[in-house]
Amino acid sequence: MRRRPRRPVRPPPVTPGPRRRRAPLPTRHRFRVAVPLALLAFLVSVLLVEGYTTRGFSGDQEGRAAQPATGVPREVADGGPVVDTTHGRLRTYRAPDRTVVLTFDDGPDPVWTPRIRAVLDRHGTPGTFFVTGQQAVRHPGILRGLIRSGHEIGVHTFSHGDLATQSEGETDRELALTQLALAGAGGVNSSLLRMPYSSTTAALDGPAWSAARRLGEKGYVLAFIDRDTRDWQRPGARAVADAATPDVPGRGTVVLLHDSGGDRSQTVRALDILIPRLQAQGYRFTTLAGVVGTDSLTRPVDTGTLWKGRVFVAAVTVSGTVVSVVGVLLLVVGSLVLARCALMLVLARHHVRRRPPPARPVTRPVSVVVPACNERPCIAKTLRSLAASDHPVEIVVVDDGSDDGTADVAESLGLPGVTVLRRPNGGKASALNAGVLRASHDLVVMLDADTVFAPSTVRRLVQPFADPAVGATAGNAKVGNRRSLLGRWQHIEYVMGFNLDRRMYDLLRCLPTVPGAVGAFRVTALRDAGMMSGDTLAEDTDVTMALHRAGWEVRYAEHALAWTEAPGSLRQLWRQRYRWSYGTMQAAWKHRHALFERGHAGRFGRLGLPLLAVFQILTPLLAPLIDLLTVYGLVFGDPLLTVLAWTGVLAVQAVCAVYAFRLDGESPRPLWALPLQQVVYRQLMYLVLFQACLTAVSGYRLPWQRLKRSGDVVLPSRPSAREP
Repeated sequence: MRRRPRRPVRPPPVTPGPRRRRAPLPTRHRFRVAVPLALLAFLVSVLLVEGYTTRGFSGDQEGRAAQPATGVPREVADGGPVVDTTHGRLRTYRAPDRTVVLTFDDGPDPVWTPRIRAVLDRHGTPGTFFVTGQQAVRHPGILRGLIRSGHEIGVHTFSHGDLATQSEGETDRELALTQLALAGAGGVNSSLLRMPYSSTTAALDGPAWSAARRLGEKGYVLAFIDRDTRDWQRPGARAVADAATPDVPGRGTVVLLHDSGGDRSQTVRALDILIPRLQAQGYRFTTLAGVVGTDSLTRPVDTGTLWKGRVFVAAVTVSGTVVSVVGVLLLVVGSLVLARCALMLVLARHHVRRRPPPARPVTRPVSVVVPACNERPCIAKTLRSLAASDHPVEIVVVDDGSDDGTADVAESLGLPGVTVLRRPNGGKASALNAGVLRASHDLVVMLDADTVFAPSTVRRLVQPFADPAVGATAGNAKVGNRRSLLGRWQHIEYVMGFNLDRRMYDLLRCLPTVPGAVGAFRVTALRDAGMMSGDTLAEDTDVTMALHRAGWEVRYAEHALAWTEAPGSLRQLWRQRYRWSYGTMQAAWKHRHALFERGHAGRFGRLGLPLLAVFQILTPLLAPLIDLLTVYGLVFGDPLLTVLAWTGVLAVQAVCAVYAFRLDGESPRPLWALPLQQVVYRQLMYLVLFQACLTAVSGYRLPWQRLKRSGDVVLPSRPSAREP
């Protein structure tokens, strides 16, 4: 049995000298701090990349309604569908007679673009593909295939945003990201651009024309169309082919089709109808570069730009993959949260309605063991509450090497039936074992030295021992210092989480923890379980699991009330929950073989341990995704929808909290702090659990961390639990 190290003797005071530099953090401590920060930074970076590169996407392909071309020069209104305003000169171009340009928007698509390309290649027909940056980074191989086949590539912005309604900065962002995507995915840049929602020059109203002029100043040639097949409406393959055929025989035309955004099977079939039809009529097919009279409007990029583009494509690819995984995990954690709430509510209701069979009351005397190490501020209040018990008790105070006079205070009270056992510091488990060995009775109640009992607590706690199969009972621990905001948050957690959980576990006969603040044990059962062990930092969870494996039943006595002193600062709370989380993992790992055992031990192993792992480790580890994606939604998504979703999650938590408070007979007034608890307190608990997991992975044995006591536990003016 491992023992807690002796408390070092304090050195004599020395004269202050020059201030020393703080020693560097141990390597393992740096590991436990650096990994969460690195993971958080990675997730934030991924979400920023994904949000920055995907916001503003609209799947609407109908475009903006054509309006009178106000303020547009007559050369554009009456000119051709290709507009060039580069170098300060306005020029427009039409497709020559008997010349057709087939253009495709919104790709590349992993399904339809290769099929369209195959049809074009089979007929020896070039095409012009206006790609979005988002699709290019998702499917770089498709883009490279188009380039290898000699097809023309144009820009259709990055996220299909309406450039006519965007600021100049947003437009620059769209174009810069798209060029990076083309460079990384295909090794090219393009000066050919089609503005989303402005397919014809008739759509160049005032704002659109201003945007078009700015684009020309940036060196872009703007491509519009003569004929819109409206293939996205799926009118049928022949109707698409008819819509692409010039009304006037022999007239040249620029045709709009789509290779992405939905089922494009009709577009594929329409090409097999249209191309042979027009070839038979003497038409030839070309690209927009051919209409303008240049060899190409795309150009290879230099090495530096190529690698910048590749890094960008990799970043967007990784972010998209991670966000997809996060989305799946969010679905998992959402299901787990709802399942946990539903399971707890249903089973807690059954637990309340359950009526145990009548049994002879347990009236024999009980030994109460109080381990204490430097508990001077609170030991008197604890012992007076025990002395006021309405059940006959023997009180054994085990002073575990205190140096603040704890034992002296206990002895000075002069309470009847109180024995003070002084011993060198050996740790809590060792102190409890010493108290059990000193006890005179076969039933032993254990509590922390900062805990206050009601007069009826001991009596109610030992009643389940009327059943000889019961080896231990867990009481109902409550927060006694709940006047501060931190105290209220912990009060909500105790009532809503711990005690509601214990009702569920009690009904399933797999209660994993008899809390150190209020629990009772049959001495015979303790011996069967190997007594209290110092193998883990959660000796209460460890011994409870050992009792299950020894074949003993563990019950929950919800009316056995105890008020304990919760940590009064965030630092102390962190230290306590860190120890709890790590100790629980240690205990679960230590008793993992219960999964393969038979009888009651096997029931606990195959039911209790999985529930513990899923609801107390896995779900809290994944739960931060809810908050992380809430922030993501507020910044990059629909704020109203995001707030409604987060409020829905909060409402589920509130329903569980109200019901738990009602079952425990508690006033619901502290629940006003629940929303703030979800924002602040819950994040701290996430970090604690995550760091505990890292500690377990690194193999570091966390030392015992005793909390500073203030002795400010206050009992409520009336009982806070329903009478049975």
